Amino acid sequence: MMKKLIAMIAGAATLGCAQAQAESTVPTDSGPKALVVYFSATGTTADAAKKLAEAVGGTLHAIIPKTPYSEEDLDWRNHKSRCYVEMHDPASRPEISSTVKNIKDYDIVYIGYPIWWDTYPSIIATFIEAHQLQGKTLVPFATSGGSSIGTSVSNLKKNYPKLTWKKGLLLNDADVQKIRDLIK
Repeated sequence: MMKKLIAMIAGAATLGCAQAQAESTVPTDSGPKALVVYFSATGTTADAAKKLAEAVGGTLHAIIPKTPYSEEDLDWRNHKSRCYVEMHDPASRPEISSTVKNIKDYDIVYIGYPIWWDTYPSIIATFIEAHQLQGKTLVPFATSGGSSIGTSVSNLKKNYPKLTWKKGLLLNDADVQKIRDLIK
């Protein structure tokens, strides 16, 4: 009975708090402790992040904007939309609702995002600047409707040269096994 109650509570928390829930732990094996952080405006990058966390046995953390993006905010064709304004202002740092309190516990941090204007969204800069990432291995990953990940990785390396960046992973429609093959 107690196991059934715990399972029901866990299931309700998973279903009812998808956006509000920032962290969940996936069982890990021996090796470096991995954190998979991601920003997802439409759910595509969230799906990739969940598969990546399963593939690496890492902890999952959603980068949630303090003010959620509406459909109008994401209209990249509208020069007055929130995403357009943020992406065309190099100083833009959209607020995030939470940080990773125990970032020091992780050796490798996978940072995921959708490709916007051939690069990473401004909210990724907010995350990076809010956390102590020196000494960690950072692996960017992205989803995209048509762009490669190359420019975004180059921009991360250029904008944060003191951090240790690895080759980026484009995870469009990747399953867990394909991700395992990519990270070997």
